[in-house]
Amino acid sequence: MISVRLFTDMRVFRSALLSAVAATAALVFSTPLNAQRPAARPAATAARAAYVPGAVWERRSPAAAGVDSAKLADAIAFAVAREARAPRDMEESHYRSFGREPFGQGIGPFKPRGEPTGVILRGGYVVASWGEPDRVDMTHSVTKSFLSAALGLAYDRRLFTSVRDTVWKSQAPTYALRLTAPSEPGATYGHPMFLDPWGTPHNRSITWDDMLRQTSDWEGTLWGKPEWADRPAQNAAEWTTRARKQPGTAYEYNDVRVNVLALAATNLWRRSLPEVLQEHVMGPIGASRTWRWYGYDNAWITLDGRAVQVVSGGGHWGGGMFINAWDMARFGLLTQRRGVWGEQRILSEEWVTLSLTPTVPQPTYGYMNWFLNTDRKWMPSAPASAFGHVGNGTNLVFVAPEQDLVIVVRWIENNAIDEFLGKVLAAITTGATR
Repeated sequence: MISVRLFTDMRVFRSALLSAVAATAALVFSTPLNAQRPAARPAATAARAAYVPGAVWERRSPAAAGVDSAKLADAIAFAVAREARAPRDMEESHYRSFGREPFGQGIGPFKPRGEPTGVILRGGYVVASWGEPDRVDMTHSVTKSFLSAALGLAYDRRLFTSVRDTVWKSQAPTYALRLTAPSEPGATYGHPMFLDPWGTPHNRSITWDDMLRQTSDWEGTLWGKPEWADRPAQNAAEWTTRARKQPGTAYEYNDVRVNVLALAATNLWRRSLPEVLQEHVMGPIGASRTWRWYGYDNAWITLDGRAVQVVSGGGHWGGGMFINAWDMARFGLLTQRRGVWGEQRILSEEWVTLSLTPTVPQPTYGYMNWFLNTDRKWMPSAPASAFGHVGNGTNLVFVAPEQDLVIVVRWIENNAIDEFLGKVLAAITTGATR
């Protein structure tokens, strides 16, 4: 049973929602608010900082938030009715899709998902929620936006000085974790002892910007997955023989290359990326303690004498970010506010601007995984200034800055998203308000 929470008159809500799908409704009253650069600094503010939630998230009725309650209920009913058709068991779903590709076996954790779920914010306040927003589920490639944030934090702290720097110059030798010594000394003589993702002339020409925009055309294999095996070309004869494209000139969505970037970021930070994210993003924005970021079972390295798992940039082959809808909404609100949380700057304005700058070969993509509505080609029903963090499932954190709106929607058919967003946007009756 889907539970929907709209903060409005019960009679209006139920007549709109129950006419579309079977669901339950509850009237919820407002509750009070309770959480760069080398160091986080207070953000510049006008009269006062925009509202952000603390431990308790303050709620507003649709009417108080300038939203038509009946139209909003209809939009939520639509999202519930258009639940994704793929199996709820994420492992089964994998083997019906990506698992059928070469080297497609799962090597990280999968988790069955829950009900169609969502959260809608206006002005930072909760206007509606439905489904199971407390449930921790895989968020697939929304993970890439958290990986991008980890690189943004590194950039703001000058762990690398320019996005035009070549990546290889910042990388130390990477030693894969070994729990036992070879049973026969000398048996591995002559074999490489270190992982070297940057050993070819082509790979040494790749910059951070190329990796973040998925325009690197990186070549090689990582964690047992060749880059050509992810969404392979129809012509198998070209899988290992085609000429490389100059970095920055061609866009190709590829999870092996994303995982190479995660390894590079781990080397750069010299610590695990979940620790970095918790200290500098998720902790400051008041996220729950329930999110987890996993890598693959074979993606462990020895780093300064410690065993460190290199996380993956999505749920392709398992792993990635496991998170609830509330924490996704907090991250969405952070990006809507351009890296500022209350009076604290978490990501620099420069980094957010780079993330929102269209990629030349793919103008609807910025830094991973910021999907841009350039010329309204990504989501025609949304304004051109809108953007989103997108993952398989479909998982979406949608941000409309002009409308002061953040929408988290999970487990909706991909081809239904634009219509759903159009319905929510049509429900807005007043301008942005704080």
